[in-house]
Amino acid sequence: MKWMLRCLAVLLLAGVGAIAALLAYRQLALPLTEGRLAVDGLRAGLQIERDAQGVPTIRAASIDDAWFGLGFVHAQDRLWQLETHKRIGAGRLAEAFGPRAVESDRFLRALGVRRAAQAQWDQAGPGVRAMLTSYAAGINAYLRDHLRARPPEFLMLGLQPEAWSPVDSLAWSTMMAWDLGGNWSTELLRMRLAQVMPIARIQQLLPPYPGEKPLATADYAALYRRLEVNDGQPLQTADAAAATGLPWQIESGVEGVGSNNWAVAGARSVTGSPLLANDPHLKLSAPTLWYVARLEAPGLKVAGATIPGLPVIVLGQNERVAWGFTNTAPDVQDLYIERIDTNDPERYETPNGWAHFESFAETIHVKGAADVPFTARQTRHGPVLSDALPSMQGLTGNGGPVPRYALALRWTALELDASDTLAAGLAFNLAGSVDEFLAASALYMAPMQNMVVADAQQIAFVSAGRVPLRRPDNDLMGLVPAPGWDARYDWAGWLAPTATPRDRDPARGWIASANQRIHGPQYPHFITSEWAPPYRQQRIERLLAARPLHSLESLASIQADLLSTATQRLLPFLRQAQSLHPLAPAAQHALEGFEGTMAAERAAPLIFTAWVRQLTRGLFADDLGEALFVDQLGRRSFREALEGALDRNDTSWCDDIATPAVETCAEQVDAAFTRALDELQAAQGDDVSQWRWGQAHLARLEHRPFSNVPWLARWFELRTPVGGDAYTINASRVSLRPDASSGELYLGDHGAGLRALYDLGARKRSRFIHSSGQSGIVFSADYRNLTERWARVEYLPLWGDGRPGRILELEPR
Repeated sequence: MKWMLRCLAVLLLAGVGAIAALLAYRQLALPLTEGRLAVDGLRAGLQIERDAQGVPTIRAASIDDAWFGLGFVHAQDRLWQLETHKRIGAGRLAEAFGPRAVESDRFLRALGVRRAAQAQWDQAGPGVRAMLTSYAAGINAYLRDHLRARPPEFLMLGLQPEAWSPVDSLAWSTMMAWDLGGNWSTELLRMRLAQVMPIARIQQLLPPYPGEKPLATADYAALYRRLEVNDGQPLQTADAAAATGLPWQIESGVEGVGSNNWAVAGARSVTGSPLLANDPHLKLSAPTLWYVARLEAPGLKVAGATIPGLPVIVLGQNERVAWGFTNTAPDVQDLYIERIDTNDPERYETPNGWAHFESFAETIHVKGAADVPFTARQTRHGPVLSDALPSMQGLTGNGGPVPRYALALRWTALELDASDTLAAGLAFNLAGSVDEFLAASALYMAPMQNMVVADAQQIAFVSAGRVPLRRPDNDLMGLVPAPGWDARYDWAGWLAPTATPRDRDPARGWIASANQRIHGPQYPHFITSEWAPPYRQQRIERLLAARPLHSLESLASIQADLLSTATQRLLPFLRQAQSLHPLAPAAQHALEGFEGTMAAERAAPLIFTAWVRQLTRGLFADDLGEALFVDQLGRRSFREALEGALDRNDTSWCDDIATPAVETCAEQVDAAFTRALDELQAAQGDDVSQWRWGQAHLARLEHRPFSNVPWLARWFELRTPVGGDAYTINASRVSLRPDASSGELYLGDHGAGLRALYDLGARKRSRFIHSSGQSGIVFSADYRNLTERWARVEYLPLWGDGRPGRILELEPR
């Protein structure tokens, strides 16, 4: 009996000890936010005051020390996020995640982001070098001397955080440009489709901007047949990263990556001073990409959203100017088919004869497995992507012992002077007027952004970024991969920074952009032919024009708007749908009075979205093939193609080529309705009145990488019901492809992770919200404290509420 009691006592003590150790670790993992610390690398004193929501105000004796302080708080609150940003930019994911990350690393090494970043650093100007050096010093000071316990991700994966370098910041800047610019993937899709369908049909599947004709090009389908680029290989999927199961997407060009911004002139404002609104739509994550901070130093007073890994306030307000961005999505990526010398595979053809590939020996270190050697290659155009993407191998003439072609990428963000983007960011933070901001925008390179800016007197718009010029005899215009040995497809220089679209103080009293076409038909230069459809822009314009005067409250109501005019366009077809399904009458009743407001608490948005998904599959999966259709559905909705097919009553798309019958569009509409009801009945039960859009459409803030592990996802991932779709101002992209880890449909994976409203007459009235919390440490009260407010479209004061906060003093060691 005594031994049993002793065993129980030992077990009890062990349990108590484990709980005590966990509590102690939890406390140590949280950063110190009060007291005094002596740090290396700081030039003078620095004060960090955090408010009740964890937003820091960094008060420094110099601007360089302010960047130091920003690096320090990023390391305190977002250390794991910094680590992932570093590893993505360097192509070093396999060191942390093992063999399943090798393909991602191979692609990132082939793309050469880290090599380009090093070259950009080598010739960066003194202002950028000083800023990046001070920022890195702040991160490293915390890592070296003040990290008491690694965040749980490091412990669970057996990793040690690494020192940060200025090159890491430049690499992450390039990866942000990759996320925001991705027409290379659409070029590749057109090339694939050209193997199985004529150009006229591709133009229907990937239609031009509403009201425009397709871009005139040569018959590229005939060109690829003549070149025999695919050698009869079957059509493959385009997503090389999908098989890795990793949450980091190496592809770009995903629908839903966009934004809204607008500015109202003082004459249209109740305060008499301009107002500005901005809400960027990016991949939702836990923690969010955005980290809000306030910086004060002699000559600098600025507040807004930062991105861990980058110094400067990316979007925000200083004492005189406020600014917000949306993505222009220009055509700044061109793929080139490089012809390989079959007698010497180390050479490729140029307009002036054969040239040798530039090669880079890479070693991918793999956790738990042998190293993987890899040779990255580069042509005069840029990195060879086909060396790293198995999905491209069917397009490189692999019929012989070696490929006859390679696919290389030219991209503005890999240019040597792309570090000027950070120089522009520094100038934006310091700008004293709209004029100074516009002048600084000429430095900005990539990703090209539609910038709305205001000061106390004026509002303006500029689309800032480097745009390539294409020759008049270029008959492909960057729409598809072009022969790299033909000089007419080379870029012919750059559009002058002063020649990009812009506007200032228009008579209507407001400026807005939402990724729509930003210039009229008379604009003489080519930016892109692939603008986002104008649904959000048109709705914003309608709401801005609806009031003679606006306030921050009216701008907030616009940011919360859930009316989808894209839904309105297709609703008449759904209302006519016929079905013998027993729930069809109740479903049609639920649609009565529904005019496209995608509210979370209603059934109608769910019924509509499920029907659209089923109808999209019914029209396009047979033509694309299942693998390519499912892959593409992860990045695009084919909504414009669906609208066009139904408007034309186009039997060529509505017919299912896999059946002997010829299906009509009306039959497809009906069949999709029945399949949607089957799906929703299984998911949400037999009572249609209890169906809810928000029950399926959850904003999923994905944790990287623990969302892939169900029992960990419960703790690290953030979810909340939301309304909207990709076409509402309050945007929430609807994923029509089942989630890779859970199989769920209709999750909101992209959205307005940040919302901001700026008052140029009284800074203290400016406000913001973002989608998670300031901290990236799951134990912190600031990890998830903003999510529910964000879902309700509530705000916090950008410049603080004036209440004293927790103060940490840093002093030079």
